[in-house]
Amino acid sequence: MFNVASVMVESRSGASVSARASRLRSRESRFDLEKKMAALVAGLGVKVRHFSTSVIRSASKLIQPPIQIYGLEGRYATALYSAASKQKKLDQVEKELTRVLAIMKDPKLSNVVMNPFVKAKVKQQIVGDALLKEKLSPLTINFVKMLAENSRLPYTPSVISAFGKIMSAYRGEILCSVTTAQTLDEASLTELKTTLNSFLAKGEILKLEMKSDPSIMGGMIVNLGDKYIDMSTKTKIQKLSRIMKEVI
Repeated sequence: MFNVASVMVESRSGASVSARASRLRSRESRFDLEKKMAALVAGLGVKVRHFSTSVIRSASKLIQPPIQIYGLEGRYATALYSAASKQKKLDQVEKELTRVLAIMKDPKLSNVVMNPFVKAKVKQQIVGDALLKEKLSPLTINFVKMLAENSRLPYTPSVISAFGKIMSAYRGEILCSVTTAQTLDEASLTELKTTLNSFLAKGEILKLEMKSDPSIMGGMIVNLGDKYIDMSTKTKIQKLSRIMKEVI
């Protein structure tokens, strides 16, 4: 049986998305994004640029998420979380985003979304029509339209993924990814879950994702929240090889 009782999780440096990537991929200022999300919260059928300063200031105060996700996708996901929180539609929006992702994967729609020569207004109209057929909430539809208007539709999957992480944290779920060379048997998997749960605080819920990667040769790689440890055979061999070279 695979021995997992010795799992020791150490802090991993760095954020979920590097600050460098955030700078390279960001064009919208925080104020512009908050201003546009204010339109969704206020529920006004006018362009954001026509909002008065008082409306923007009152409506654009973000409700901070339980975790911070960096980068463009993090800012959009945070803004959507704030808007959905104010409308008490977090669960509804989360479910609807799953449908949005499925719609965006449609080959015909995907070809339009990924085509840089198609104007943003055209994309906004096509995507909006597709979402209306699904009878999604105005909040979700307007949010996706905003992505289209800002030429950010290609980032939809990453934004939805970021929103999912925020919602997991909101529910007290701790995301954990474990990679092993081979699929674990039931006994080993049960032991692994017991060990990982021992690292969680009261009220936290383990959300485990198992992966198989034969290239690590043996052992396991664990990502638990912001904690990380590489106990793979491949890494151990690489470390031993470096030590031997230094000695020789």
